[in-house]
Amino acid sequence: MRTAIYPGSFDPPTRGHEDLVRRSLNLADEVIVAVARNGTKQPLFSVAAGPELLAASFPGEPRLRVESFEGLLVDFARARNATLVVRGLRAIADFEYELQMALMNRQLHPEIETVFLMPALDLTYLSSSLVREVARLGGDVSALVSPPVAAALKAKLAG
Repeated sequence: MRTAIYPGSFDPPTRGHEDLVRRSLNLADEVIVAVARNGTKQPLFSVAAGPELLAASFPGEPRLRVESFEGLLVDFARARNATLVVRGLRAIADFEYELQMALMNRQLHPEIETVFLMPALDLTYLSSSLVREVARLGGDVSALVSPPVAAALKAKLAG
């Protein structure tokens, strides 16, 4: 069984993330969305809420698991027998950072491969930080996130 990991902060999960999850399911028998705990960032949602919100976008998909992790991605991958890491590239600027991470992951765990996926053309501009900013300023994010995420954003920002 081929297991892929799609890591990120997903704060909040966007339609772009959903697009990559769906396409990742075509590449592997199982996809684990790995929500990273990052002590340097101030997340809008808790690490526990992120996985729940993303899972709500894929009801009834038995090949998808959503988990949180901290530490090295390669250690998380080894513990789950994953051999594939999926990363999204929106622009050239993403590539340099992602290439460095992929090469370091390969150095630490030579059996792991990184696959870069481009989001759907109409989602290329989309990022979690943009969604958070639009939502904070009272804009409509319903086309940018799933209904459960839109509701959670509204509730969270309402206080």
